[in-house]
Amino acid sequence: MLTTEFPGCQKLIHAIDEAVTKGSTPAITDSLRNSLCKLIRSKEIALPDCVFETAENRYARRELYHSDEYGYCVVAMTWGPGQGTPIHDHCGMWCVEGVWSGALEVVQYERMADEGDLCRFQAVGSIQAGPGSAGSLIPPHEYHTIRNPSDDTVAVSLHVYSGNMTHCAVFQPKGQDERYERSDRQLSLDPVH
Repeated sequence: MLTTEFPGCQKLIHAIDEAVTKGSTPAITDSLRNSLCKLIRSKEIALPDCVFETAENRYARRELYHSDEYGYCVVAMTWGPGQGTPIHDHCGMWCVEGVWSGALEVVQYERMADEGDLCRFQAVGSIQAGPGSAGSLIPPHEYHTIRNPSDDTVAVSLHVYSGNMTHCAVFQPKGQDERYERSDRQLSLDPVH
């Protein structure tokens, strides 16, 4: 179901529909990552103006499309200067994330052995991603942070999830030795207009 019409939306939906029929998760995410990079760089798609509007004290999430046939959803996220996430997961769903405008810093983490009620993580890679770049997360390698490193520029990213992502686990630091406390976070959506 399309939340709002925008130039090129059918081209985007067709590319995602084609990718999700590939069979295996790695094949789906590889196809989708390549298609998303090409579509962003081609400038054939113009996202709705609202996705460039920031939210106060947090990043914004706007669902642009949900596939009734395949179950995936497309969410645009708007990152004000310095806005980001704590370490979080995707509740076992694969995801492909593409940078539409601005730049994002993505740090990937591996979950180590838990210590009682606390989780342990180790950073295993960091990238600065600019417009037209995309990456994928496939469980169990889904733990990461995203942050807009700019002091003055808004960033926009497009996320394709294998399902409707309404919540996730977030991990807040507890002490200074890579130990984190887990909590569940309900994810809300901002209006699309």
